[in-house]
Amino acid sequence: MDKYRTGRRPYGEPVWPPREEEGLPPSARLYGAPAAPSRVRVPSWARRVLLFVVAVVVGAALVAGVVAFAVSRLNASPGPVPVDDGVAGVGYTLPSGWTPGTVPPVTGFTSVATAGDSALVMARPAGPLPATGPRAATLDLAELYGRLLLHGDEVEVVDDRPVALNGFTGHTRALRATYTDVVNQPAYLRVTLLTKNGESVVLLAVAQPDTPRRRAEIDAIMRGVT
Repeated sequence: MDKYRTGRRPYGEPVWPPREEEGLPPSARLYGAPAAPSRVRVPSWARRVLLFVVAVVVGAALVAGVVAFAVSRLNASPGPVPVDDGVAGVGYTLPSGWTPGTVPPVTGFTSVATAGDSALVMARPAGPLPATGPRAATLDLAELYGRLLLHGDEVEVVDDRPVALNGFTGHTRALRATYTDVVNQPAYLRVTLLTKNGESVVLLAVAQPDTPRRRAEIDAIMRGVT
């Protein structure tokens, strides 16, 4: 029997796995190598809608910021406000938080300013200085307005002294009233009589409750009278 060579090497290269699949896991050999995901194209109309939504959101944020800024400015406490009482012949400046009034609650006064419902300052002309002098006249006025406005169970004098400011001379007296009930808080009253060029003016201030802040504001108004 003649022997012949088929041309096939008995120990040739392995046929499994093929060279192109070397290094792949078995699942890849069964189901194929994973392919890169295809790029999804966003329709042009969707891009336009998305841009419109972004523009609306940004615009709304800007509007909200402008509105918040405007509201904060409107809610900010106003600065000092001048009051010109032409009848009494004086002017005074109100601290922040005080507002000028229209009709004084006490007869004879020609201007009024208030700090909410807790304090007020009023002015009125007093004519020529009484012959008794500024201190005696101030004491009489403090007693009168103390009985009219304070109605305290106990009233004490917390200040009594002469004053000289901005060309005026005169006297000031302050009272503090306390109450035995649990409803009324302590009240503070200051009467200042000022005179200049033969004419006098009365300044009356009342605060309830009596607090250091209100006293300081009232004193600042009195010091600023011109």
